[in-house]
Amino acid sequence: MNISEYIRDINDFPKHGIVFKDITPLLGDYDASLECLEQLVKLVGDKKIDKVVGMESRGFFFGTLLAQRLNAGFVPIRKPGKLPASTYKEPYSLEYGMDVLEIHEDAIKKGERVLIHDDVLATGGTARAACNLVKKCGGEIVQCNFIMQIDFLDGAKKLKNYEIATLLNY
Repeated sequence: MNISEYIRDINDFPKHGIVFKDITPLLGDYDASLECLEQLVKLVGDKKIDKVVGMESRGFFFGTLLAQRLNAGFVPIRKPGKLPASTYKEPYSLEYGMDVLEIHEDAIKKGERVLIHDDVLATGGTARAACNLVKKCGGEIVQCNFIMQIDFLDGAKKLKNYEIATLLNY
């Protein structure tokens, strides 16, 4: 099964000039989403993972499933003001502006092995911010794992110190 058939392009979203890669058709098809999960698990291989970190919000969909399959805990990274306990904050830039991400300060213990997951690696700002937050917690980043990568945006350059694994490249 080719999961790329379940990802559609939405032109001019969220603003003019952006071609958004929409995974909702993938999420809506049981067989396609199961195949995507199986492929994401294969990207990890036999690496020991203690925590899977998923970025708000599309990183939550497969991040929680990956955590279950890898016998690991799941840690959400969220936009400001969404987490109730003490947080670390990390500003970042994305294709169409600036934002901030937060993680609970006690979400990852020192030395825990972490898989960072999101749906797409574009400019790399969100993923680098997530890496910085995991490091603030004392975690060891084992892999940055994505469904797809938008190659021309060069996001991988911002993650050059980490292993990057993706299913699809555009």
